[in-house]
This record gives sequence, C-alpha cells and structure tokens, in this order.
Amino acid sequence: MQFGIFSVGDVTPDPTTGRTPTEHERIKAMVEIALKAEEVGLDVFATGEHHNPPFVPSSPTTMLGHIAARTERLVLSTSTTLITTNDPVKIAEDFAMLQHLADGRVDLMMGRGNTGPVYPWFGQDIRQGIPLAIENYNLLHRLWREDIVDWEGKFRTPLQGFTSTPRPLDGNPPFVWHGSIRSPEIAEQAAYYGDGFFANNIFWPKEHFQRLIELYRRRYEHYGHGSADQAIVGLGGQIFMRRNSQDAVKEFRPYFDNAPVYGHGPSLEEFTQETPLTVGSPQEVIDRTLQFRDHFGDYQRQLFLVDHAGLPLKTVLEQLDLLGEEVVPVLRKEFESLRPEHVPADPPAHGKVTR
Repeated sequence: MQFGIFSVGDVTPDPTTGRTPTEHERIKAMVEIALKAEEVGLDVFATGEHHNPPFVPSSPTTMLGHIAARTERLVLSTSTTLITTNDPVKIAEDFAMLQHLADGRVDLMMGRGNTGPVYPWFGQDIRQGIPLAIENYNLLHRLWREDIVDWEGKFRTPLQGFTSTPRPLDGNPPFVWHGSIRSPEIAEQAAYYGDGFFANNIFWPKEHFQRLIELYRRRYEHYGHGSADQAIVGLGGQIFMRRNSQDAVKEFRPYFDNAPVYGHGPSLEEFTQETPLTVGSPQEVIDRTLQFRDHFGDYQRQLFLVDHAGLPLKTVLEQLDLLGEEVVPVLRKEFESLRPEHVPADPPAHGKVTR
C-alpha cells in the first residue's frame, strides 16, 4: 500500500503570529515538503492545481518536474488535474514529458476544481462540468494509446491525424485516478476505464464516500476489470500530531478555527467526530486510519493533508517525521496483514498499466 501526502498549496496567514508567507516562500516550502516526504520513506507527493488566490500551484507539471530532478524514489502525482478546463492535448503532452523526466514515477488525478469561476477563466461553462470531464478524458485516454488520432467532439475543435508528443514512456501511459467528493458520474467513469477512484474523504461523513466507492467497485467488476474488491481505491485524510494528544489539540485549534476551508463553523471536536480529520497522538492516527479499511474495504493509496491552514513549515516537517518514523511503518504492516492475496497491494506503476 502506498502512503503519501497531498498539498492544496494555500497561502494562509499563521493565526498565531499573523504572518502570511509570500507566494515564493510557499512554493519553495512545497518543494521542501516533497523532499522531506522522500527522506522519511513516504511513497507519494501530490499537488493540487488551482488558478485563484490564495493558492499557488497553477502549474503542477512545472513543480513536479523540479521535484523529479531532486528525488529518486518518490511517486509524483496531482491531487487535482483540471480535466474540465485544461485542453486534453496539453495534458497528454505535459504529463508524458513529465513521465520521461521522472523515469516513470508519475501518475495523476482528474478533477473539476474548487471554484466555479475557473470555468469562464478558461473559456468553459460550469453547467457543462460533467460532460466536459467525460468528453475530455475520452480524448486524453485515446491520445496516450493511439499514435494517430482522428477525433470530433462538442467542446473543442476536431483533430485530424494528430499525434501527441512525446509518446508515453515505453508506450505505457501514466496511471490515472478520478477524484470526486460528490459525483457518481465520475465513479462510473473511473470504473468504465478501469482507472483508479480517489475519494478525498475530508469534509463529509464516511457514509457519503461509502456509497461512491461501493458504486465504483460494482461498476469496475461490471466492466470486466476484476472483482469488486480488486478495484483501485485511494483515500485522502487530514491529520495533526503531537506525541501527547492534548498538546496536538491545543496547538492545532487556532489553525482549525481560522482556516479558510473550515474555520468559523463546527468546532474542532465536532469536525473530528463527523469527518476523518484526526488530531492527536501517532497512535490515534494509526487507529483512525485502520478504521478506513473497515469503512471502505482494502485500498491502495492513502494521502494525508498536513501543510494547510497556515501551519509553519517547521511544524509540517515535524509532522512528516512522525508519519515516517511512527505511523506509516505500523500502517504498512497492519494493512498488509489484513489484505487478501488476490487484492492488489499498490496501484499500477509504470510498466504495469496495460489498459
């Protein structure tokens, strides 16, 4: 099973000091966080794609290409690639190029973004979000698998005899996840292609994501890719740790209370009870994460959000030390002991994607 971190790349004031990092500082911090992830033995670093303040990662392949040059083992991914507002031709070219530069250590997650205005910014209509996602991915899927593509659709100009360059490394396209927090159509799309489904279970109770994952698993089997329990599932999560649980709660509370994404709403205690957010000791994070298997079945990738809400870089790096030293080794052992032999331990890696 793969363990890693994902970043939304927010530029948020530290509520305990009032200081806001510059965009330059935040971008450099994301790189340092990725390097630390490899150092402590994590498997994956993923970045979001956003085109609006207060977020900085507008060009994921640029950042991941830089990280690729400074790492040897880390899988480089996205926690959102905007399949609705990016041209599928450009996605095909950018990620194939990144795949070559990273010697295959690349996959990506398709999503529709975190803000409505991104659609008109890139010449699209938000009311067409689902049809755009379906049509654009169909084209991307073909561009990576067919040397010469003739294509015509609704949302972009036709292609005649087009070849996307460079071709995927060794003829194997990057593995694709389809991320969703609410849309059964996206779970269906992931199942149809035999791709991975990523449920970013951060803001909603487990029952919501259980329904989406169960739908994906059923349809994955329906389309002949394997049994339902062999479907490739990824989960998100949020954590904050200190060795003592009370210290973790006390330190994280001002960040939670003022975070743009969930501040000024339910209390920290209410939020941790109703969602997967875990604030406490390493053992509490282990126990809570192991419960995900009870809720969703065996799965292949677990990504944690650790660098948001204005947390200082020093604190984030301390979180990664705890993850690498105390949490992930236990989780690896426990998940492996529970996984049936016929269920994949990891998502497909380069050279193993044959669909």
